[in-house]
Amino acid sequence: MKYARQANTNTHRDAWVEINIANLEHNIKEIKKQIPNNKKILGVVKADAYGHGAVMLAPAILANGIDMLGVASIDEGVDLRNANINCDVLVLGAVPVWAVESAVKNNLAISIFSDDHIKACISAFERTGIKPKVHIKIDTGMNRIGVSVDKAVDFIKKVQSCNSIDLKGIFTHLAMAENIEETQKQTDKWNKIISQINTDNLLLHVQNTAGTLSYDILNTNMCRVGIALYGLAPDFPPCVKHIPNLKPLISLKGRIVNIHEAKDGEGISYSYTYRAEGSRKIATIPIGYADGVPRALSNKISAELNGQKIKQAGNITMDQMMFDITGVEAEIGDIITLLDDKNSIDEWAKLLNTINYELTCRLKVRLPRIYTR
Repeated sequence: MKYARQANTNTHRDAWVEINIANLEHNIKEIKKQIPNNKKILGVVKADAYGHGAVMLAPAILANGIDMLGVASIDEGVDLRNANINCDVLVLGAVPVWAVESAVKNNLAISIFSDDHIKACISAFERTGIKPKVHIKIDTGMNRIGVSVDKAVDFIKKVQSCNSIDLKGIFTHLAMAENIEETQKQTDKWNKIISQINTDNLLLHVQNTAGTLSYDILNTNMCRVGIALYGLAPDFPPCVKHIPNLKPLISLKGRIVNIHEAKDGEGISYSYTYRAEGSRKIATIPIGYADGVPRALSNKISAELNGQKIKQAGNITMDQMMFDITGVEAEIGDIITLLDDKNSIDEWAKLLNTINYELTCRLKVRLPRIYTR
């Protein structure tokens, strides 16, 4: 029995995610090599740092030269403030007008793009005596949120003339950073708008991770980096000159809780989608689709046990999954590694026709996180 090693993980489960902070620091250094020194960097930690743990990673992100943080909602920003993270924080998503005052009280900058936002900011200032910090979001082609291109200049000037608002920046978002032509269309719209306004002392940001590492976009002085912080690459355009040497932070591990023999022809798990061909040794670990491993990966993924590759067997269930460990010396308590540097989440994403960071976000559901160097 090897359960004595459980104490090393500080969790009451035989399943956990490990996050390597040293790899985070490495990734930031690699990314910064490609960003001009005079350009600020916003580190995106929304969705709990893409499932990696925003509160735990934010101090390391800031300590390694990232200038400010970006979140999706006021609640995510408040979580950072409650953890005594006092850097500049921008709420990138749409903020409800009734919640602007909460953003002000927590010293969070918000994204605005409507007259209702302006009114809410004025009301918040009248109630608190504090000018809301805002970045104006322009929709240059994402067609999600933002003031339209034809109204952007007038809207920006309206905000600039409002004494109740502290305008900090203007930004847009690239919809297809992997596509040179579509990106050019968006940046042309951006440049036309910026050329018509006074941008003194404003943060101007367009580039996401792929854009940051692929394009030199005019009229910008800050970029937003997200998924690359966590060692995962987005889709890049053909023009990318250098893809940094990124190291994934995340590992997914579980201890074997049962080993048994499946006889020839016996089915394993629900619906018997796997049947033993000859006598097979089957190990069970307590990780399932409720932990963020999609059921659609059943019978498709591999893992590592004691230095050997093993195949997942049978349908992944809510809380458990099985592996065929025939021919591998193992016992209860041994660790099966589903994800690490050698077993990439990119492979899972390909199998599911999705993106790697959708899957890292899923893994935060109920798995304990262990932070390591």
